[in-house]
Amino acid sequence: MNDTAIMDATVARLEAQGWRAIKTTELEVEQGRLPAAPLYLNMCQGSLAAEQLMPLESDGAVVVNRPSSALNCHRYRLVKRLGDSMVPFPRTLIHASSAPLPPAGQLKALSPDHQKVWIKRGDVHAERPEDVVATSLDQVAEALQAFTRRGIAWVALQEHVPGPVVKFYGVTDGRFFNWYGSEAGFAGERPAVDENRLQALALEAAAILGLEVFGGDVAFPEPDRPVLIDINDWPSFAPFREDAAQAIAAYITHRIAHRKHA
Repeated sequence: MNDTAIMDATVARLEAQGWRAIKTTELEVEQGRLPAAPLYLNMCQGSLAAEQLMPLESDGAVVVNRPSSALNCHRYRLVKRLGDSMVPFPRTLIHASSAPLPPAGQLKALSPDHQKVWIKRGDVHAERPEDVVATSLDQVAEALQAFTRRGIAWVALQEHVPGPVVKFYGVTDGRFFNWYGSEAGFAGERPAVDENRLQALALEAAAILGLEVFGGDVAFPEPDRPVLIDINDWPSFAPFREDAAQAIAAYITHRIAHRKHA
């Protein structure tokens, strides 16, 4: 599975250093069926799993990413934390998918130039293509109904940010950071944007959320003005997986060695 390939590659490098790995499922974590260990690589998304991992972290285990940071990637929390920061982030409204439409003025504020509005599931980050859709203002009600039918109670209505979009991948201390243009893909031509500002924005957002291994999307309405669209824990790192796994394993080794000061 592509989502877990980066973790598998990271584990392989840790095993080459002498670590012994045990793979478990989120359900087993939720049920508290976790072996004692000094290190946990955490790809769990749910609150129940986080509740099981937090005491282990308090007892001295290293958890990457920290359970609190994984919870911060739930969109309703992410919107609040980034909205309270200085990170450039689009106007976003958290809304119950089954509720009446927000007032017309609020909707129009999300689309001042009558461009599309983005609707994203409001809990965990996108897991399927239909978890993030773009629609016109007059189609918002229909789009919300589709989320309701899928059992997704909350959504984020988000302003569209014009300009090229780039996908980024990083590790918190900057030992790994790479990106490519979303439209052209990894093998295509990169858009002409300010790479230093891109990296600074990504690292700042990751720090606010507590993320150590992360990726996301940034739009550039102007070449030197990045706007964060999304960020999440343990992305695929697909185009750069081997280099990323090496860097993540090295970061984890460093974190273990300095865990008393983390």
